[in-house]
Amino acid sequence: MSSHAHKAPAKDGGAVLKRASTTEPSADAGCAAAEPFALRVVGDSMEPEFKDGCIIIVDPSADAKHGSYVVADTPDGPTFRRLVAEHDRWLLEPLNSGYETLALESKRAVTGVVVQRSGVRRSEHKHYV
Repeated sequence: MSSHAHKAPAKDGGAVLKRASTTEPSADAGCAAAEPFALRVVGDSMEPEFKDGCIIIVDPSADAKHGSYVVADTPDGPTFRRLVAEHDRWLLEPLNSGYETLALESKRAVTGVVVQRSGVRRSEHKHYV
């Protein structure tokens, strides 16, 4: 998954992620793969906590654990959900009950942990780690 790439809508109508910046990163920009990056949430699968259009900051080096909000590679592309440990498997759970929970083949599919939500007003900013 390229963290900066645009993504088409997921088949299940879940949260779609779009690069928050309008400038394309370049290989010469000096960004390491483990540096935090911003994504825009498109869709309502993570409402009410993450509204359509909000910006999330994702840290690829943060430790993903049960209850973390994560971005993970799925067969439909990068997906934003809450990580849930259930028995011997990992699940991606939406906050909106109108969407289905997805099973991960491995926790290695997690590409980053959401560490911050930004909003228009300072009161809409929230840290998660």
